Amino acid sequence: MATSAQTTAPGGAKPPFPPFNKEYFASQAFWFVIAFVALYLIIAKLAIPQIGGTIAARGKRVADDIAEANALKGQSDAALATYEKALADARARAQALANETRDKLHAEAEKVRKVLEGNLNIKLADAEKTIAATKTSAMANIGAVAADTAIAIVERLIGTAPSAQTAQSAVAEVLKR
Repeated sequence: MATSAQTTAPGGAKPPFPPFNKEYFASQAFWFVIAFVALYLIIAKLAIPQIGGTIAARGKRVADDIAEANALKGQSDAALATYEKALADARARAQALANETRDKLHAEAEKVRKVLEGNLNIKLADAEKTIAATKTSAMANIGAVAADTAIAIVERLIGTAPSAQTAQSAVAEVLKR
């Protein structure tokens, strides 16, 4: 029954909550101060230096990572500049090669055009000579053809054919006009 005496207060009421009980307050405050000082010393002497070291190591690692990132960024910028310069040089060479090829092909085409034009002029001159000779030949024969035609027409119209001399002189007179 000793346990029942501890759980009930005199007069049958429940005892107060132990931290609020006046009997235990001084010993609890004493142990609280000892625990607080012990925890403070453990944290101050062990945890805080370790945390500080971790923070310092992390800060150093972050600074090293940033420095490395800046160095790599510098390298990538240099590589990009080199690439862009090489690309610009390649474009310039390609443009120069294209211009040179275009000029070369244009010159070759011009040579071929001149040769073809010369051949065409020769053929055209030959054709004009042939036409002129044919025209001269036709004009020389036109008088005889016209005289023969005039003789045939007159013979058909009046029934008698005029002399070749008369027909040729009439045709010559008409051609003079």
